[in-house]
Amino acid sequence: MRRLVLRTGVRWKISIAIASVGALIAVALSLVVHNAARVSMLDNARDVQMDRVLLAQRWYETSKNKDPRFNTKVNDPALPKSLQKLMREKRRGSFVDESHRSPPDIWAAVPLSNGDVLSLHSQFAGQSATILNDLDRALIIGSVSVVFGGCALGVLIGGQLSRRLRKAAAAARDVAQGNTDVRVRHAISGVVRDETDDLARAVDALTDALNGRLEAERRVTADIAHELRTPVTGLLTAAELLPPGRPSELVRDRAQAMRTLVEDVLEVARLDSASERAELQEIALGEFVSRRITALNPDVVVRVVHESWVSTDPRRLERILLNLLTNAAKYGKPPVEVTVEGRVVRVRDHGPGFPEALLREGPSRFRTGASDRAGTGHGLGLTIAAGQARVLGARLTFRNAAPEGMETPLGESGGAIAVLWLPEHAPTNTGSFPMMPLQD
Repeated sequence: MRRLVLRTGVRWKISIAIASVGALIAVALSLVVHNAARVSMLDNARDVQMDRVLLAQRWYETSKNKDPRFNTKVNDPALPKSLQKLMREKRRGSFVDESHRSPPDIWAAVPLSNGDVLSLHSQFAGQSATILNDLDRALIIGSVSVVFGGCALGVLIGGQLSRRLRKAAAAARDVAQGNTDVRVRHAISGVVRDETDDLARAVDALTDALNGRLEAERRVTADIAHELRTPVTGLLTAAELLPPGRPSELVRDRAQAMRTLVEDVLEVARLDSASERAELQEIALGEFVSRRITALNPDVVVRVVHESWVSTDPRRLERILLNLLTNAAKYGKPPVEVTVEGRVVRVRDHGPGFPEALLREGPSRFRTGASDRAGTGHGLGLTIAAGQARVLGARLTFRNAAPEGMETPLGESGGAIAVLWLPEHAPTNTGSFPMMPLQD
């Protein structure tokens, strides 16, 4: 069973945490204050009740008619048992009865000289209850204010942290996509300094280390290929001087394959260095593709659905088409079809399709995707095509058509499909794209 993952932002987590802590503290303090105020008021009410019954006692014992005053009673049968016990011990006392009524009952009793008991009974109401209710209302308002204030403070603090983290994540994604000039610490720069700055510095240090290693590998690869070019050229020239025969043909073929490999490695190194610039020309894409593919491979079927004029580098575009057609001829099956629709060029064969690793990770140098292709290529064709597409500001994607017998809504069944998406605006001579004016 798949686990249910609830994704929430840092802002709301911090807000909920601060609001929860504030609510717990507010509730705890409100309960403490309420109970302390209530106990104090009840104690004060008991003292007032006792003063009244003592005043009534003096009046009763000094009066001739022996009538209880101030709502007191003599030998009240409802007197609580705790006070009855005190009266039997000839002791005065007060008692708060909270057992059955919402407002508590306040009792006070004193023993009389003749053995009777004088008691006074009233409810805790009036001004004291009003004051307690007002206090409870104020505590509730204060608690709610604390919760909302804590939530707002959490949103403010969490929002700032969340923005910095989002900027750091966006900068890291730019670096992952190949924009090595981006620095995370510059993206999140501000007055506040916290742990996100440490994270940014760590990511930037990791990026610099990886860039240094990749640059060193590129230089080594380019230096090796450059050093091999001269002896390989000499080897190929010497092979041409060999007498005719099968051994000579094998030597010439291997020497030519090595020369092609060296040239491809040098081209990959140049593309990786990001120093290549497109030499732009305005061309009719459909007419150009038809003419070049007819010259490269007359057996390829070219279909122009919609003609479009584009600003691109014809030499690099031809290189991309050549590599895609070569890949289709080596690893696919005929017929190979090329479709031009506006700025989109599709190259499709009817073979087994692209390997899953290529679809998942993109072209990788020196990997052809199948063990049975050993000796038929070195895996640089699609890598060079993708690199040339980046120079043109284009996008090269790969996918497989549905297996044979399972047609898609477009009528496709079986084969590999490479799609070249040319940009609407060509790159400038600096490799960037022109800024479009804002529309009013």
